[in-house]
Amino acid sequence: PGARAARTGPVPARSSWTRTVDIAYDQRRVRSVQIDGVAVYTFAIAGTLILTSQDNERIRIDTAAQTWSSDFRGLATAQGRCERVS
Repeated sequence: PGARAARTGPVPARSSWTRTVDIAYDQRRVRSVQIDGVAVYTFAIAGTLILTSQDNERIRIDTAAQTWSSDFRGLATAQGRCERVS
């Protein structure tokens, strides 16, 4: 069981890209998070938010609002919407 959120957001040249976030969960909690097929080392849950990072990117996923945002250590930011797929 799990959920996928496809996300599209700006990159430095104002182009867009699609990323895949896999969230594996059971009846009680989120078990793992993968971004573009790579498992994140650690993540935190704060209500409906999943907070994590990958390389130099800090990522915030709001599962209730189906939105995401990220920050590349202050050098660039991105945001977008998530879509649930099965």
